[in-house]
Amino acid sequence: METDLAPSFLVAMDSIVDPNFRRSVVVLLEHDEGEGALGIVVNRSTDYPIASLCEQLQLEWRGAPDSCVGWGGPVGEETGWVLMNDAAANGTDAIPVAPGLHWSRFQDCLRHVAEGRGITSRIFLGYAGWAPGQLEEEIAQGSWLVVPMQRPLVFDTAEDDLWSEAVRILGIEPATLVPTQGVN
Repeated sequence: METDLAPSFLVAMDSIVDPNFRRSVVVLLEHDEGEGALGIVVNRSTDYPIASLCEQLQLEWRGAPDSCVGWGGPVGEETGWVLMNDAAANGTDAIPVAPGLHWSRFQDCLRHVAEGRGITSRIFLGYAGWAPGQLEEEIAQGSWLVVPMQRPLVFDTAEDDLWSEAVRILGIEPATLVPTQGVN
């Protein structure tokens, strides 16, 4: 059963000590009470050039030469993911997340993005996953803030600013956050 948690941003609270998720911002792509949840960490980069990834897959990268792959999470770090805007998703099998935001893990989408000039997209390796009930429990413990999805945050905000800007969507100044247990 789909719930109202996806699509949204999950913003890690300071109570999360796991270095994989410390101050992370996750685009929650799917959430199902019986199946669990799936998301992409969008504020962690790697030093791995997208051009090198594309070369390994025999694709030509026509984007910015200094673009690097993002680290999407600790699960399946060999699995590629593409987040893209409407124009980039046009004519592909990309799955809509929210207005102006789509995702795919298929190589054909990567090929489409790699070969297109001026396409707005972000490419990641790995993802974040939660077993059924796990994410709800972590939210109840106060580990995550659930923030409404805003596409511009994904594409137009610097990685270093994503966490604080996501918190501000809720009308909260990040410096005023106090770690507490969530609500059930």
